[in-house]
Amino acid sequence: MDNHDARTTLVVGATGISGAAICRAARARGSQVLGVSRREPTVPGVQHVAADLLDDASVRGALEPLRPSTVHLTAWVRRDTEAENIETNSAVVRRILDALGPAGSVGHVALMTGLKHYLGPFEAYAQGKTPDTPFHEDEPRLDLPNFYYAQEDVLFEAAARYGFTWSVHRSHTVIGHAVGNAMNMALTIAVAASIARETGRPLVFPGSAAQWNGLTDVTDADVLADQMLWAASTPAAADQAFNIVNGDVFRWRWMWPRIAGWFGVEWEGWSGEDRPFQTRMAEAAGVWRDVASRHGLVEQDVERLASWWHTDSDLGRPMEVVTDMARSRAAGFTTYRSSWDSFRTQFERYRAERLIP
Repeated sequence: MDNHDARTTLVVGATGISGAAICRAARARGSQVLGVSRREPTVPGVQHVAADLLDDASVRGALEPLRPSTVHLTAWVRRDTEAENIETNSAVVRRILDALGPAGSVGHVALMTGLKHYLGPFEAYAQGKTPDTPFHEDEPRLDLPNFYYAQEDVLFEAAARYGFTWSVHRSHTVIGHAVGNAMNMALTIAVAASIARETGRPLVFPGSAAQWNGLTDVTDADVLADQMLWAASTPAAADQAFNIVNGDVFRWRWMWPRIAGWFGVEWEGWSGEDRPFQTRMAEAAGVWRDVASRHGLVEQDVERLASWWHTDSDLGRPMEVVTDMARSRAAGFTTYRSSWDSFRTQFERYRAERLIP
């Protein structure tokens, strides 16, 4: 056991892909876990803390009585413009840390962000000049508004004010388990493949030639959780930003046939033009209701399972995306996961829980 055991861990966004994984990992290490979310956390043994993160009074009322030793921030709110994203999401971080900080119990705060740190915000995604791959943590910030930068600045200011250490964790596309999540590539692909099988159609790659042919990586939610908990209890990780991916690389032209094979469907790769899910799945809602009814699935609303727009954004990038892990490896973080195992394990879990047929 390390110093994290027997501590109290507060996870903001406890029902999301990443937050739920942190809850599971912290519980497995023997920690008391407080889960901040709108809905009751599904991880056994997690104490639910209900709070509206957009409301000062709600956050103060819910969090000021708590005395966590570590805080993991995984929640975000999507707005229409990056200016609104900056205003809303920086305020959420400030609100949480100002509610918890004065009591003096917090020793470390870990903030989850992502590769938009290097690629830019959604409204300027992978446009203009971006760093060459692989991405390194010491790259200068892009000359673009970015809510990740704003969240970091709030974190740094609060750490100086309240005396805790911090870490930032920049994940790639997170592969994990959650329903009703805005960004869930594994479940989105699983739904698309299930629809392909039910309708007798091929599973069509929705992205770009650069993504089909180039190198890429992903982040298993359990690997992310391991790194965030490691950083919270490792002095060498204090006050640093870390990239976090599985540790392997692959090409979608290699991964896509394997995914199609697992579902028992034919597949089509990139063939001269992008064919995004958002367009091809325009009538998926009705198809999925029929599929869910025939197979007795637990969720008939395809919009709670599949985030077509987000998977299109990730797989439509006009460049390959590879992430360097040297900084955390040098500090002693060694967790590794095969990305095919990440996808396969999630598909098996979705089927076992009757999310897909």
